[in-house]
Amino acid sequence: MEDKLIMSTILGNVKGACDLMLHGAVESETPDVHGAFSTALNDTICMQNEIYAKMSSLGWYQTECADQQKINEARQQFQSQG
Repeated sequence: MEDKLIMSTILGNVKGACDLMLHGAVESETPDVHGAFSTALNDTICMQNEIYAKMSSLGWYQTECADQQKINEARQQFQSQG
């Protein structure tokens, strides 16, 4: 299997784990459980960032700059809702 595909799959799985840890922290009933999920979430976010940074350095995860006009439109939309 190609390295880029493997890394992309791992990144997707880690992002999914972040989602699970976030929901666990938000829905936890006790401070101990909340703390455990919060710690796991932070560790998982750090792992995600390391994977992203490696993929980005290899040119495997490319991003584009957002169009300034679209940013301004979104800002105006949310300001009018507030």
